[in-house]
This record gives sequence, structure tokens and C-alpha cells, in this order.
Amino acid sequence: MQKYGGSSVADAEGVKRVAQRIVDAKRAGHDVVVVVSAMGDTTDELIDLAQQVSPMPPPRELDMLLTAGERISMALLAMAVGNLGHEARSFTGSQAGVITDSSHGKAKIIDVTPGRIQKALGEGAIAIVAGFQGVSQDTKDITTLGRGGSDTTAVALAAALRADCCEIYTDVDGVFTADPRIVPSAQRREHVSYEEMLEMAACGAKILHLRCVEYARRYDIPIHVRSSFSKLTGTWISNTPPTAPAAPTGESSTMEQAIIAGVAHDRSEAKITVVGVPDKIGEAARIFEALAGAGINLDMIVQNISAAATNLTDISFSLPRADGGTAMTALDRIKEEVGFASLLYDDQIGKVSLIGAGMRSHPGVTAKFFSALAAAGVNIQMISTSEIRISVVVDELQVDDAVRAAHAAFDLDSDQVEAVVYGGTGR
Repeated sequence: MQKYGGSSVADAEGVKRVAQRIVDAKRAGHDVVVVVSAMGDTTDELIDLAQQVSPMPPPRELDMLLTAGERISMALLAMAVGNLGHEARSFTGSQAGVITDSSHGKAKIIDVTPGRIQKALGEGAIAIVAGFQGVSQDTKDITTLGRGGSDTTAVALAAALRADCCEIYTDVDGVFTADPRIVPSAQRREHVSYEEMLEMAACGAKILHLRCVEYARRYDIPIHVRSSFSKLTGTWISNTPPTAPAAPTGESSTMEQAIIAGVAHDRSEAKITVVGVPDKIGEAARIFEALAGAGINLDMIVQNISAAATNLTDISFSLPRADGGTAMTALDRIKEEVGFASLLYDDQIGKVSLIGAGMRSHPGVTAKFFSALAAAGVNIQMISTSEIRISVVVDELQVDDAVRAAHAAFDLDSDQVEAVVYGGTGR
């Protein structure tokens, strides 16, 4: 199973380069199934076009429009493979058997019935599937899976076809210890556990989508993240590292796991503070019930100690910036009922996260992280932790400084050549 992102097929030359790589895998004796994204910025351009026509496009029609991007890619790629002397058959998500719920724009995969894919493979063809899309089980409408949907399509198909692994081709050489655009000296990791990758994806690392990693972990599908622009070995995402070369006699062949897998950052969040909440049973519940009713996913939550004189407290939480207006409206409706004083909204924040399974057995990680941020002059607004992650909210303008400071503090900088970003506009 192979998946190619939009930057890999951004133009005709990119499509031909990807076709050659696919044919090479076929000639090596593999059955090849390929999932492809829309070319370059096609999806964003289609969204822009839809909004010029209609300020609020109907979700069903928007899905119908957006799926055209992947259909263009799959057909062109099938043509390019054909030119290299191998039969390729392209399939839309629905033709490939990707069955979803009916939630337009963010559908979830319910089942995969890849009968036509298996038939094509049985007849010696290469199957090329449009990512990011499926068909609703109930309405039979075309649906899209949301951002990162092509990665999820690839892993779901790999699970249904019992593939040996799922190769995700992108515009960098693997998973790095930080975004190479911010830290050019970031190191490529040879192996990252599902657990660490889930945390990195949830904390803003764009290399893999959270749902894709969740799917891979559930079905134990090894993911190999690598670049379509080079022949270098990438990063393996799995429970166990790939088999290492035999160690000299008397030495262990397994190295101790690195303490820190990487530093992730996210600039897509906002912070809301509910000021002057009466400190009595049930008030916090009302606030978060209102947010849940509006369909808002929260990230960090901090409640201050009540002021003794007033018996009032402040509750702060972070959430997706895109949901900021909806959340403020939902909270404003319950202001009189709850009796809080006011709402504060801040969308000039960023989240920086330190991630590594090695934290469990190494004390002092938190102290070193906070000391590094302090030395870089970075002020911490909120803190959240898990067993293998420490996240902080900082001013948006200090995100890059915080990432670099944490990266250097844990000796993650590479003394090799700088990490290369081969393509992609970052849009």
C-alpha cells in the first residue's frame, strides 16, 4: 500500500515521477495499491471557488465538488503508469468500497469492502484509489473524510487488504524531532511508536493525521513515512522497531529508547477564560455541557483556586480557533444562569509540546523543559501533561523560540546535513 500527498503529485512531472516509483514496486514483485491526494493546492482552491459562488455552500454539494480533486489525480496517475507499460485502474472512494457515515466534510469510515480492488490485483493490475472520500452507508451520497483523509483512506485499505505495510509518501524524509521549517537541524527518527505518534499528531505535527495513526494502531498496520522526492529510508511507525542488524557477540541488539521523540507545535488554537465563576457544585458542569452541546472539542482546561474574599474562580480552556465564535456564543447564552462575570477570548496563542515515551523512566524532564523556555524568555500561560507528553500554551509570536529552545535543551539538534523540505506550499 502506498499513499502520495498533494505535493508529490503537484504537477505533471511529479505525477510521472510517482508513476515510476509505483512501477518499480510492481516490478519488485509486489501487489501495489496506491491512494492519492488532490494535486498541490487543488482542494484549497476548490474551497475558495465554492465560497465565491456561495458564502455557505451546502455540505453535500461541497463534498461533491471537493472529491473532484482526487479524481483528477487518480486518472492522471493511471495514465502515467500506463505509459510505463503497466496496467493501472483508478477507483473513486465509493468504487473502492470505502463506506462512511453521513457526516459531510468530516465523515468517519464504518467499513471497507475492497472487492473491486482485490479483483484488479488478481488480474495483475495496479489499483489507484482517490483518497479523502467515501460513500455514505445510509444516504449513498459522496462524503469527504476531512483533513488528512487520504492518510486514513490508505491505512483503512491496508487493513482491509491485509497489506504488509502502508507507505505514506510526503515532502520530507520522515518524522523529524521538530518541524524542519522551524528547526533546520531537526533529526529524522528511524522509529516512532504508535503512542508517541498519536501524541505528536494531536499536538499539531502535520506529518500524519491523528485518525490515520489511530486506525493503524487498532489494526497493527506498520506505517513507513518517507519522501517521494528521494530514495532515503524514512520513519517507521509501529509498536516494535524494524529488525536491526545483528549486534556483536555479547551485546544487546536493542538500544534504549530515546527520551524525547520530538517537539510539536500547533498554531490553530484559541483560549477562552470564563471570569468570576461562582465556586459551587455544578457550575463547571453547566459551562462544559453548553460547549459539548455546541459540538466543541476542548484541549487544555485550567481552573484557578477560588479567591477567599469573593468565592469566585476563573476557568480557562483552549479549543480550535475555528470554533472560537461558536463557543463564545454558546457561553454567552448561559451567562445569567451560571452567574459568571465576563468572557475573555485570545486567539494569539500557540501550543508547544514535548513528546517521548522515555519520559516515564527519566525524572527531570519537566524541569529541563521549563528551564529552557524560561531561558529563552518564553512565558507559559497554560500547562497540560500526559504520561508521555508535556504541553504548554504560549504567545503565538514565541512559538518558534519555544520549539527551538526545547529542541536544543534535549540535544535533539543533528550535526548532519540540514533536513530538507522538498515541496508543498504549506497552505
